[in-house]
Amino acid sequence: MHRSVAKLLALLLAMVIFSVAAHARQLQRAHAAGASCLPHERDALLALKQAINTDPYDNVLASWQRRHKHCCRWWGVTCSKETGHVIELDFGGTGLDGKISPSLLSLEHLEYLKLYATNLLGPDGTSLFPEFLCSLSNLRHLDLSYTQFSGRLPTQLANLSNLEYLDLSYTQFSGRLPAQLANLSNLEYLDLSYTSMSVILPPQLGNLSNLRHLGLGFMQDIHASDISWLTHFHFLEYLDMSDINLSSADVFLAANKIPSLKVLILINCSIPNANQSLTHVNLTKLEELDLSRNYLGHQIETCWFWNLTSLKKLGLDSTALYGPFPDALGGMISLQRLAFRNNGNSATMTVDLKNLCDLEFLVLDGSLAFANLTEFVRKLPQCASSKLWHLSSNHNNMSGMLPDSVGLFTGLEYLSLYNNSITGVIPTGLVNCSSLDIVILRLNQLSGQVPTLPRSLAEVDLSMNSLSGPLPSDFGAPDLSVLSLSSNYITGHIPRPICKLRHLYFLDLSQNRFVGEFPRCSSMSGLQFLYLSNNNFSGNFPALLQNCSELTFLDLAMNKFGGALPVWIGDLVNLRFLQLNHNMFNGDIPASITSLVLLQQFSLASNNISGSIPSSLSKLRAMTLKHLRRLDSRWSESSIILQLPVDILSVAMKQQELKFSGDAVINMVSIDFSLNQLTGEIPDEITSLNGLLSLNLSLNHLSNKIPVKIGDMKSLESLDLSRNNISGEIPTSLSDLTFLSSLDLSYNNLAGRIPAGSQLDTLYAEDPSMYDGNSRLCGRPLHRNCSGNSPPGYGNQQRGENAYDPVMFFYIGIASGFVVGLWLVFCAFLFKRAWRYAYFRLIDELCDKVYMFVVVTCGRINTKAIAG
Repeated sequence: MHRSVAKLLALLLAMVIFSVAAHARQLQRAHAAGASCLPHERDALLALKQAINTDPYDNVLASWQRRHKHCCRWWGVTCSKETGHVIELDFGGTGLDGKISPSLLSLEHLEYLKLYATNLLGPDGTSLFPEFLCSLSNLRHLDLSYTQFSGRLPTQLANLSNLEYLDLSYTQFSGRLPAQLANLSNLEYLDLSYTSMSVILPPQLGNLSNLRHLGLGFMQDIHASDISWLTHFHFLEYLDMSDINLSSADVFLAANKIPSLKVLILINCSIPNANQSLTHVNLTKLEELDLSRNYLGHQIETCWFWNLTSLKKLGLDSTALYGPFPDALGGMISLQRLAFRNNGNSATMTVDLKNLCDLEFLVLDGSLAFANLTEFVRKLPQCASSKLWHLSSNHNNMSGMLPDSVGLFTGLEYLSLYNNSITGVIPTGLVNCSSLDIVILRLNQLSGQVPTLPRSLAEVDLSMNSLSGPLPSDFGAPDLSVLSLSSNYITGHIPRPICKLRHLYFLDLSQNRFVGEFPRCSSMSGLQFLYLSNNNFSGNFPALLQNCSELTFLDLAMNKFGGALPVWIGDLVNLRFLQLNHNMFNGDIPASITSLVLLQQFSLASNNISGSIPSSLSKLRAMTLKHLRRLDSRWSESSIILQLPVDILSVAMKQQELKFSGDAVINMVSIDFSLNQLTGEIPDEITSLNGLLSLNLSLNHLSNKIPVKIGDMKSLESLDLSRNNISGEIPTSLSDLTFLSSLDLSYNNLAGRIPAGSQLDTLYAEDPSMYDGNSRLCGRPLHRNCSGNSPPGYGNQQRGENAYDPVMFFYIGIASGFVVGLWLVFCAFLFKRAWRYAYFRLIDELCDKVYMFVVVTCGRINTKAIAG
């Protein structure tokens, strides 16, 4: 009986214990599900938030509130499913700003800390590595990449014995790599690329035998002559040693001893060659090999890697490899990407690539000695499931025609064949490339008309060819955003359907033979770049531009546009470049033009503009040094714009027409009002534009004087005021323009002494005609001397007519003395008869004596002559 009761009690006790244990497990699961969290860990997280100053990404820490007690549900927080402890903090990519609080030490079970792409600093407000992180003994994953941390890595980092993942890439850590890192025996991922680490890689790194990923690329001044320690990485799959000097190390022999390797990146490593004869290639798993920017300098076919059928990505840019590609390339059926750019046009590609069905990316720019485009396209992958989406073969001396068969590549998204010798018409089969997004065929010899384009196209560049005829009535690509047709022979009017291109923001029709008015479109409000120069367009200022509030660059030069400039031009507030030269515009310069505060280049040269120069030019703040603003990133978003080789900005400066492109365009700041009918004076306000590089007001009817403060325009490199009616003296401040390299003041009415200065003397030596046609100028370097030694005063630039001149005073004194003396004698003779009789008697006697002297002398001379 007692035994049965005892057994019953024992059973009941076991059931109670089991029930309690089950309840405890349910509580743990509740914690893991985010139902609650430990109070001291919640306080630590709130202290961490307190140290963070800004939250730029929509307040991602908004859920971190004390009233929200369930911190496991807070953004970026992960808790253990077993214990409910916080095990992960992920702030990566948020750009959070502030400090990392030592309160993290209260998160004793923290295993994952991701702070990449944040602006957090250490608790002391410096960018030094927060050493307290080395006390998080359970940490397995630490990502500080793309942060502001700098300085030396602490040796205490080796205390994180459980660390499996360490990413310090793209930081400013410097100094030697601590040898103690070799003690992190559990480390599987280590990335130190793009840091400022220097000197020599410690061979102790070979102790990290569990590494699968090792990134050492583009560190600072790393040399490695002995890399035998690489052979200890039996599980290594990823190795990047880019920019490490490996000229004296046999890196391929070492890598061949790591059969697990899948990615090998050795960019710019001074590797002398890649034609080693490896007796047995063990890299059967290698999927990516990049040897770009190593001067290998031998035949392509001798490289050791052509039999690696596992390769998916092969990078050989700038390697100076030459000769024909081996036939083995056609058997690399796993190849997805081949980059072979900038190799001196010394290679040939005759290999049949039809079986490379996985090939997605093929770039051969500047590497082929010659090629026939028709044959080249015929040998590309012809698989039904062809994956080729990017094809680029620029600067390759390719000839022949682009065949209709290009339309078979329905997955092609990017096609670039510029700067070749491609002939024939643009194939109609191109329209079948239903995925095509970008086409660049400029700088070839294409002929015929512009065809209907594939509907999917967003960017097309057919400039600098021999295309002719009118544009198609239907472009066929409703989502076109970039259209460049410059430097062709296209004729006729612009078809009105161009107005349907609602997404167009870059349009270049310059240097063609278009005629008539530009269509009045109301739907192209997103237009930012419009080039219509060097055509025969006519009519008034294009009305469609009134709705183009985003317009940045407008070039209407070299056409037959006429009429007055509209007042609403001042509403184009984003305009930076305005080229209206060589047209037939007339009327005044509208005062509203000064509302274009971003304007940095303005040309009205060679029109019929009259009236005066607006006096409110100081509002053009983009032409001042204080507010000088360059184009934002939109200038370089498009691949078309990035690669434009043509001169897209023409500026008359330094007495010649200069062409600008690329960055030179972005940096140009100039005004050109030359060859018009402008009158009045040069406004003093123009001298506030101290960011101007060129000012050309020549060939007008401007009068009065040069602004006294012309020397304030410190950036001026070219100043042309020639052939006007400007008078007065040349301001002495002109010699303050130290960057001035071209000056022309010829054919005005300037007077007085030329200011002294070595800069002006140098300019005169280069161009002695710069002062021609100003006959009243004097002083060095001219050969007309000025009286007096004092140069004209700065504050008294125009001398008065009665100013003191010693030479002039001397001559005036002689003349006035002669006149006064003559009138005194005349008046004395007029009123004193006795003086008058005495004077004339004296004159008669003198005349008689002179007569007698002459007669007697002549008689004596005759007598002597007869006697002789």
